Amino acid sequence: MTELRGALIGCGFFAVNQMHAWRDIAGAGITAICDRDPARLAAVGDQFGIAARYADAEAMLAAEKPDFVDIATTVASHRPLVELAARHRVPVICQKPFAAGMADARAMVAACEAAGVPLMVHENFRWQSPIQAVRAAIDSGAIGTPFFGRISFRSAYDVFSGQPYLAEGKRFIVEDLGIHSLDIARFLLGDVTRLTARLRRVNPAIRGEDVATMLLDHENGTTSIVDCSYATKLAVEPFPETLVEIDGSEGSIRLAQGYHMTVTGRDGTRHLDVSPRLLPWASRPWHNIQESVAAIQQHWIDCLRVGRESATSGHDNLKTLALVEAAYQGAASGEPVDLAEI
Repeated sequence: MTELRGALIGCGFFAVNQMHAWRDIAGAGITAICDRDPARLAAVGDQFGIAARYADAEAMLAAEKPDFVDIATTVASHRPLVELAARHRVPVICQKPFAAGMADARAMVAACEAAGVPLMVHENFRWQSPIQAVRAAIDSGAIGTPFFGRISFRSAYDVFSGQPYLAEGKRFIVEDLGIHSLDIARFLLGDVTRLTARLRRVNPAIRGEDVATMLLDHENGTTSIVDCSYATKLAVEPFPETLVEIDGSEGSIRLAQGYHMTVTGRDGTRHLDVSPRLLPWASRPWHNIQESVAAIQQHWIDCLRVGRESATSGHDNLKTLALVEAAYQGAASGEPVDLAEI
């Protein structure tokens, strides 16, 4: 099988995880990298043995003609880079948040569709093995039909030391973390018709909100609560675990701290350890997220080879991004937001 040649744009904090994962992916590898910061470019190039290094993304795509490009930059650069990849007819993965607003997101999806190239958003939380285990339990029918869910991420972990720019934006937790939790809610319980949100800032040293509570009405009648906090100090720090509660007509699922899942249904109660693998290059407590990076990138390559749309395609991610926009609109107005209006 011919190995697909990838190019990476952006050699920052999180991109190192993606580079590690690309080395493990069957049938693909990164052969060129790009960053405007010479120090970061050299650090990643040296660490992963990449000789083809560029300061300009267009020059890299023109010279290397890769089979796909992985955009691991911050949100402001996503639209020009995705549209650049589309012009070069290069399939593209884009880091989340996909766009700063719906207009840019729709433009990127349209550009890739017009160029006939696949577009996937690197929305990896739904690929975490504990979340996949919850979905498998729902699909098994063990708890009947879900009618309530809660997706919870509450922590006091210092995310700003590794990503200081997170403290500077007017938007923080919904755009950076809540987008993952909202996507999990969609993945587990279906698309959403209406959202109500309450946001607040507890930490005076940051500009954006660090606490969010959102009520979701799903198309199938299920109700869910998505709550996120980076201001919650607990006896045992759970970062970066997402905790899940699902109630169904015949039972319940609880994904608790420590990756313990309890499924209660018609046949009694099962207690399961759904801990993520600790990959050779991973480190605790990040190993849950790091495993999901490898999983989503393998999914991308598998889809690219057979021409199948990825689970987190640009088109699909418009629905998740719309929930983010609805959260900010609803928090500002104090009223529920109809997703059809987004």
